[in-house]
Amino acid sequence: MSSEMNSSSTSYEKPLSPHLGIYGWPLNMAMSILHRATGVALSIGLIALTWLLVAAASGPEKYDQFMEYATHPIGQLFLFGWTVALYFHLFSGVRHLVWDTGKLFNLRNAKIGGIAVLLATVIFTALTWWPKLEGWLS
Repeated sequence: MSSEMNSSSTSYEKPLSPHLGIYGWPLNMAMSILHRATGVALSIGLIALTWLLVAAASGPEKYDQFMEYATHPIGQLFLFGWTVALYFHLFSGVRHLVWDTGKLFNLRNAKIGGIAVLLATVIFTALTWWPKLEGWLS
């Protein structure tokens, strides 16, 4: 038996280990990663929120300085991204709470729930930013 296994005439290919290069990202995996990433983004965004509150409490000069940064295109992009992260994390968290009750916890419903989270994120972000977008477009 050992002579057959160690024989140089016997060759076989080792199976490939599963990794992201072989398997695509299932929706549930992407949603899980995004949920964690948006949690980190929200934590970072709290620095800007703290800056706003401190600036508002420090008087008109500091508040105007904050608003100068917040209304700059880069500041607007940051706030837009923070809004997306907020809504995604909120709706994904609600999805997890439903799962914690033992409901909708199968692959089909998880996929439907993931799509619902993405749609709700887009809709609520658009509704939040609609007045600003309307001003930009006109």
